[in-house]
Amino acid sequence: QVQLVESGGGLVQPGGSLRLSCEASGSIYRIYRMGWYRQAPAKQRELVASIAAGDSANYGDSVEGRFTISRDNAKNTVYLQMNSLRPEDTAVYYCNVETLETTMRRNSYWGQGTQVTVSS
Repeated sequence: QVQLVESGGGLVQPGGSLRLSCEASGSIYRIYRMGWYRQAPAKQRELVASIAAGDSANYGDSVEGRFTISRDNAKNTVYLQMNSLRPEDTAVYYCNVETLETTMRRNSYWGQGTQVTVSS
C-alpha cells in the first residue's frame, strides 16, 4: 500500500500564490508519473499538471504559464507552485501518483484532496 499526504492549500487573494505538496510513502519500489488534478463544485475533475519520471511536464490549458509542477524523487514528493491565482482556480486539488510497489504491482493512488480558494 501507498499513502499520499497533501499540504499547502488555503485561502488566497486573486493574483496571489500558493504551493501544494504531496508526499508518497509506503511500499514503493518506483514512482512513475505524478500529477495534480482539481475538481470545482458541479464540475468534472480535470488535469492541472503532471510530470513524468524523466521530468517532462504537461499542463492544462487554463494554468499554462502560471503553474509549475516539480518533483523531488529522493523525497517521493511532488509540488505544484501556483502563481497569478484567479477565482476560477478555486477547487479541491488532488494529487495522483502512479507507482510500482515492492510487490511488483503497478497502481495509481489519489491523495485526500486539499482546498484552494481564491477570493478577495
